Amino acid sequence: MKSGLLALISVGGLFLAAPASAQGVKIGILNDQSGVYADYGGKYSLEAAKMAVEDFGGEVLGQKIEIVTADHQNKPDLSVSIARRWYDVEGVDMITELTTSSVALAVQELSKEKKKIDIVVGAASSRLTGDACAPYGFHWAYDTHALAVGTGGALVEAGGNTWFFLTADYAFGYALEKDTTDIVNAKGGKVLGSVRIPLNSSDFSSFLLQAQSSKAKIIGLANAGLDTTNSIKQAAEFGIVSGGQKLAGLLMTLSEVHGLGLQAAQGLVLTEGFYWDLNDKARAFGERFIKRTGRMPSMIHAGTYSATLSYLKAVKAAGTKDSDAVARKLKELPVDDSFAQGKVQENGRMVHDLYLFEVKKPAESKKPFDYYKLLATVPGEKAFPSAKDSGCPLTK
Repeated sequence: MKSGLLALISVGGLFLAAPASAQGVKIGILNDQSGVYADYGGKYSLEAAKMAVEDFGGEVLGQKIEIVTADHQNKPDLSVSIARRWYDVEGVDMITELTTSSVALAVQELSKEKKKIDIVVGAASSRLTGDACAPYGFHWAYDTHALAVGTGGALVEAGGNTWFFLTADYAFGYALEKDTTDIVNAKGGKVLGSVRIPLNSSDFSSFLLQAQSSKAKIIGLANAGLDTTNSIKQAAEFGIVSGGQKLAGLLMTLSEVHGLGLQAAQGLVLTEGFYWDLNDKARAFGERFIKRTGRMPSMIHAGTYSATLSYLKAVKAAGTKDSDAVARKLKELPVDDSFAQGKVQENGRMVHDLYLFEVKKPAESKKPFDYYKLLATVPGEKAFPSAKDSGCPLTK
């Protein structure tokens, strides 16, 4: 009896340890759900992924699609620990969203080791499809190069030829400052200085005073989420904009504008890859999204929907969950959904148009979330470098 019981326990243990996705397709949403980027992505990105699964029909290759989620707290070591458990124990097939560049770079490296697909939406660093590219790594909504071309390029052309950066002190901030500096210099402008600021700072006063004293025409905010909204609010207290300098929100989305309100955000110029009121497809998606969440989606939320849907389409087209086969299909299939129309390059970069917006004055807004007026469309081929020019070793 004892040996039989031990055998049953052993079999049970083996059964419990078997990857759950052996009986289905499992997608992980890994992002910041409680910190500085909680509204930027957070639970709203999870809801967008659920919408994609529902729209796809809830199953693929005759298998149920399941979503798991976790809060990485913007910590690369924690994110890798979660991703490793998901891959090794819980049978997760693909991880997406991945807000925070240091997190995305770390998880992409692990995904390469485990031969699993990751599709970055929330993180910005252009290194993800540049020198840090990976065979199973994809980058979806935008990147620091595209933001620099869109916002940085437009402001220099409009006369904002001297810059000072307030830069988030981690991989994303460095990449955004570098890419914008390159654009500013290429267009004949000059960077007068920069200061690095810890993530989730509450007091920007000393940094803003340095920017103010630089006399730069443009103060580039190479940060995101609550760090951006807090720096803009505190800049108003110092009279920076009323004193003649302009703030450039180099990574701002509808979530941050909503958090600021139009009174504080009016006149800001920013680049996004999506706006809910841009066309009929976007409006239809936005109306569905707001009924579920109480807010309109940003490019991060719509991008997570697109990344999830595109992965499922690739699995169906490949006829398998095998990462090599699915990665090939992701690079072959066109992207055409509520988020964007685009194509995926050999380095994993999804190329699509981006849009330069100006935030409306309160009197110009006619309905809830009516925040943007379109200034220009930035073609995808201009926003993103070609695969061969990206620095990705895979393309050489």
